[in-house]
Amino acid sequence: MMYSPALQARTSMTPVLSPRLQRAVRLLQMSSLDFAQLVRQALDTNPFLESLETDAPSDDSVDEAVDPLDDAFAPPEALWEGDLPAARRADVGEGTVFDTLAAPTTLAGHLASQLNVLSLSDRDRVLALALAYSLDEDGYLRTSLDEVGAALGLWPAPDPQELSIALRRVQALDPAGVGARDLAECLLLQLALLPLDAPRADHALATRIVSGHLPALAAGDLATLARQLGAPHETVQAACDTIRHLDPRPGWRHGTQFVAYVTPDVVVSRHQGQWVTRLNPAVVPRVRLNRPYAQWFQHHRASGHAQLGADLQEAKWTVRNVEQRFATILAVARAILQRQHRFLALGPMAMRPLALREIADAVGMHESTVSRVTNNKFMATPCGVFEFKYFFSRRLTTASGGECSPTAIRTLIRELIAAEGARAPLTDVALAQMLAGQGLRVARRTVTKYRQQLKIAPAQRRHPTIR
Repeated sequence: MMYSPALQARTSMTPVLSPRLQRAVRLLQMSSLDFAQLVRQALDTNPFLESLETDAPSDDSVDEAVDPLDDAFAPPEALWEGDLPAARRADVGEGTVFDTLAAPTTLAGHLASQLNVLSLSDRDRVLALALAYSLDEDGYLRTSLDEVGAALGLWPAPDPQELSIALRRVQALDPAGVGARDLAECLLLQLALLPLDAPRADHALATRIVSGHLPALAAGDLATLARQLGAPHETVQAACDTIRHLDPRPGWRHGTQFVAYVTPDVVVSRHQGQWVTRLNPAVVPRVRLNRPYAQWFQHHRASGHAQLGADLQEAKWTVRNVEQRFATILAVARAILQRQHRFLALGPMAMRPLALREIADAVGMHESTVSRVTNNKFMATPCGVFEFKYFFSRRLTTASGGECSPTAIRTLIRELIAAEGARAPLTDVALAQMLAGQGLRVARRTVTKYRQQLKIAPAQRRHPTIR
């Protein structure tokens, strides 16, 4: 039987988001500061929008019964203060204390300043600078020499010997250890610069350990190291101490480390024995429709300004989107607090399991919407500032049939390790057994994962001097 291709027409209904709804979904996922900046740009470009400059309500006048989601919103002070143009500051003739601060130097800039004072040919300087600017933030060269040379486009192309010489020039710069291809090379570069008469420094033994016994060093297994090296335990201990005083990330000494500052979207406080959740007025833009201008345009619509008509519709949508966005954030925050109020009173040990579906059902939203709301949104509580996502975790069943959250178990693991004896550090197996004794069935690999999330070293590394 022969089959021939044929075309068939079928009708089906599939949900399609309009471009404006897709945009609203994207805006809902933004942080409040990014969203406020976007609103500020709309204020600068849309003639139908205006900001309402009023004093923010005091803390005493804002509670859960007074929802600040009115028809107008005030611009956040964080985006408006300190925005004086440089030209106007020059007219005043006075600078600020920040004008006297030294500009931070990046690692590449620090290395380039050293290369620029060396007596090098233009070609050699270009090769060394190319390598310096190829280092990562740790100070390591993660790219092969051939790739760096090929990216320069020099003619003739640099040969491997030229690139190796350029790399040695970079590795001879400050800080010591920079330009290494791996951890062992980084430590060896630093060992080579240590003074031979430095206390506790057995250079030959330390070099042997770094060259071929890094795993045993990382595990803190001094007995195995001493046996493999055929050296006394005290000598191996001294060499390991020398290595531990080296810097595995020399690039961190230079360059600006990114510090993420967050502004809470909601503030939780205790009021008359009840936990109260309110929006942070500093992140809620106060923007409204310029009604006189809108009415004038409606009266003269026949004049045919298509762009102004589009601006008016965009202004109305912006005001409505601001209201809906922060109403959604507040509703989700209150739903979270209602289920995690014991955390505020008792700490992480009282954190209960919570799923996105539970909050979605409580506020009458889709689970994906709640997921977007909890992204880059923060809650200020008496216990600290937490991202909304911090309050969600899966359910773990206890031996008695109850439920416990991973947050509570991580807190318990931290407390058990903090109380361990200096001469008897708790292994992950011992921690799992102790948790089981309290009715918490947690596998050893799960304990290891939680310990690593807490950035706690294993038992043999917490007390490496114990044999």
